[in-house]
Amino acid sequence: MPTLFLAPIRFSAQELSEVAGLYASNPSYCRAAGEYDPERIPGDRLEDDLREEAGTDGCEVLLARDTGGRLVGLVCLLDRHPVDGFPWIGLLMVHGNLRRRGVGRQLTAIVEERLRKRHHHGIRLAVLENTPSSTAFWSSLGWREIDRRPDNQHGRPCVVMHKQLA
Repeated sequence: MPTLFLAPIRFSAQELSEVAGLYASNPSYCRAAGEYDPERIPGDRLEDDLREEAGTDGCEVLLARDTGGRLVGLVCLLDRHPVDGFPWIGLLMVHGNLRRRGVGRQLTAIVEERLRKRHHHGIRLAVLENTPSSTAFWSSLGWREIDRRPDNQHGRPCVVMHKQLA
């Protein structure tokens, strides 16, 4: 499996085009989330959404690249949730052409190690209830369901999951 690297998004035209392609390569997620039409990802809206995310205190939008520089995924990470104090993965997306090849597992391991180095003892995320394959993925990595509630931004039903970081 190739080595992956995370780096903050810089919002260049090239990066934004790559990220739009990343979203378009995941049409089932786009439909389930209801945020973007996978057939026409609006570049200006995507940029605005990513800038808002990156501009939120304690949030990072990170691009995952392989050693050849190819974009393989995206991670939105919140260092400290204002209610529970845990770091949260807001989004972890792997390019659709690379699914089921271990990239998601590797990205998750990189994020978990990054948070361990920052002395965090646990991490959380919310999975859309209408994406049971995502819940199964996270469960296979040792995450456990701790709650069900709507997400804060869009009110979509979600499964809240937690993982202890040893």
